[in-house]
Amino acid sequence: MGIRKYRPMTPGTRGAAVLDYSELTTSTPEKSLTVALKKNSGRNNQGRITVRHQGGAEKRRYRIIDFRRNKDNIEGVVKTIEYDPNRTSFIALINYPDGEKRYIIAPEGLKVGDKVVSGDNVDIKVGNSLPVGNMPLGTLIHNLELTPGRGGQLVRSAGTSAQILGREEKYVLIRLTSGEVRKILAVCHATIGVVGNADYMNVNIGKAGRTRHMGIKPTVRGSAMNPNDHPHGGGEGRAPVGRKAPLTPWGKPALGKKTRNPKKKSSELIVRRRNG
Repeated sequence: MGIRKYRPMTPGTRGAAVLDYSELTTSTPEKSLTVALKKNSGRNNQGRITVRHQGGAEKRRYRIIDFRRNKDNIEGVVKTIEYDPNRTSFIALINYPDGEKRYIIAPEGLKVGDKVVSGDNVDIKVGNSLPVGNMPLGTLIHNLELTPGRGGQLVRSAGTSAQILGREEKYVLIRLTSGEVRKILAVCHATIGVVGNADYMNVNIGKAGRTRHMGIKPTVRGSAMNPNDHPHGGGEGRAPVGRKAPLTPWGKPALGKKTRNPKKKSSELIVRRRNG
């Protein structure tokens, strides 16, 4: 997978960089594994905006991804590598011998024709899924469960991976992408390998219109607003914040304020915080 850059023929193409998608094998998703995706543009059931900066976007369908990988000890064959508009990573269509089809997150190095399998004691091979307690130390993993049987919740973005550092009774020590070291139950499943499409980090949108196609509306700085619209607003010229700390539009502390509940039970499972 590579990055394609444009000649600066227009202001929108100057500096723009897009994925070349050479890794993909089809442009049409498996229809039985897609469902309609309703747009709400950040509005709740009363029609009021509860999430700002959302709206528009191209019409898309949601791809049903198998995050649980619970079809144990049955080898599946990779049929296609596909684009998914709902995530940064690519997805792979897996065909099983009984005729069932499932989508999984495509790890780096997985190709059409490769075989993947999940279970308690399967080979340590890219694309295979098994409990983290059965993996050797140093293994790079993704699609990591927090609760057994719930399905992968961590490490699913393009180019990310976690690493197994050690074992401690019923837990496994794992270093996450953020740098946080955390205990995860040894029976939780994860998938071997690094999530593919690592070049996604080098994409340069290039122009505002492309973000509108993604459903992202412009964000206005609080200091450019009036006092009745934002705590940072008002004043003559370019006025500073003028308070002890930056605030959100609703007057809550922002930028560095810790929001994690100090009484949260899972805090005892965090060995080292991502911020040291």
